[in-house]
Amino acid sequence: MRIDVITIFGEYLEPLRLSLVGRAIGDGLLDLAVHDLRDFTHDRHRTVDDAPYGGGPGMVMKPEPWGEALPSVLAAGDPDQPVRIVVPTPSGHLFTQATAGLWARDPRLVFACGRYEGIDARVATWAETLEAGGRPVVVDEVSIGDYVLNGAEAAVLVMVEAVARLIPGVIGNEASHADDSFAAGGMERLLEGPVYTRPPVWEGLAVPPVLMSGDHGAVARWRRDRAEERTRRMRPDLLG
Repeated sequence: MRIDVITIFGEYLEPLRLSLVGRAIGDGLLDLAVHDLRDFTHDRHRTVDDAPYGGGPGMVMKPEPWGEALPSVLAAGDPDQPVRIVVPTPSGHLFTQATAGLWARDPRLVFACGRYEGIDARVATWAETLEAGGRPVVVDEVSIGDYVLNGAEAAVLVMVEAVARLIPGVIGNEASHADDSFAAGGMERLLEGPVYTRPPVWEGLAVPPVLMSGDHGAVARWRRDRAEERTRRMRPDLLG
């Protein structure tokens, strides 16, 4: 998979070079390219924002730099690959584990990082007219939660990590996905239950005996029961 990120704060994306995602980049499982939106401006101040039409506080990212940046970034990759452009925004549809699973099957993602009050709305509409790999570009406006950030970069860190760990080979034991919160195959609407490791007793607190019993069926039932219990307590909305 190739991931491109267009931003005015490229250094914000450096954590993606760490841990499992960084190793995936080193192993060639993931190709990451970060692009500076200001490189696509033409004034001495490298301006990317302007006052909003209709008045109000804040500034809006101008469409012209994006109109140059997106085609340039698309042209830099494999011309035969279809592309999904992701615009992180609090007003987008909710990013979920299912979204991460869908995107993990895409050959290429391009993240457009807005700042200030966001990107001029015409950019997302116009981007849907672009083509890559002989197909229309897919544009997804996505939110990682019901809150507002100063910019999209933190959201991109979250989404890239969620997607990258689902790419085959990134995590050594892919069976570990099966019991994750929200995982496909039975955990879609459940939170993962508690987990334990050695020592068997710590600060007077013991590991549940069933986990040391060697009875795999009993362990599976216990984990399922605890997942349902935790979901009822923490996220009853998931159980409908």
